[in-house]
Amino acid sequence: MPNIVEVAYKQTGESTKINKMGMREMQERAYQARDAQYLLLKAPPASGKSRALMFLALEKLHKQGIKKVIVAVPEKSIGGSFGKTDLMSHGFFANWEPQEEYNLCTAGGDNKKVEAFIRFMNLDARILICTHATLRFAFEQIDESKFNDCLLAID
Repeated sequence: MPNIVEVAYKQTGESTKINKMGMREMQERAYQARDAQYLLLKAPPASGKSRALMFLALEKLHKQGIKKVIVAVPEKSIGGSFGKTDLMSHGFFANWEPQEEYNLCTAGGDNKKVEAFIRFMNLDARILICTHATLRFAFEQIDESKFNDCLLAID
C-alpha cells in the first residue's frame, strides 16, 4: 500500500542540544526565569518539562531559601519522571535526589500516603512527589502556614 500521507519537519537538532549545565533549549529558557514567583511551563510531551522542574526546584532549594519542594502529578505513573536523576555529571551544581519514602507515587499503601505527606511537612525532608489527589486530601489536614517557603509544582 502506498504511503498517502507523509509529513517532514525541518529538524535542526537544536532542541536536543545541551548547554554547559546539561539543559536543553526549553529548560534553559525556563531556568532563566528562576527568580519568578510563578512559572507556567507549556511545552510538548517529552520536551523535558520534568527535568526543567528539577533544575528550577534545586535552584530554589539551594540558592533561594525555599525549604521544601512538592511535585504533584495527575497519576502515579507520571511520578516516575521524578526519580533520582544525575544532573551533576552534565554540569549542574546538584543532583535531584528525592528520598524513596517521600515518593508517594510508588505502588501500594494508598491509605498511608496522606500520613506520609503530613509527616514530610513536619520534618526536614526536602522533596516530595505525590498525586493531585494526595495533595488535595493532605492539604485539608495541614495548617496552610506549613506551605510557607515551599515550592508547589503542579504537573
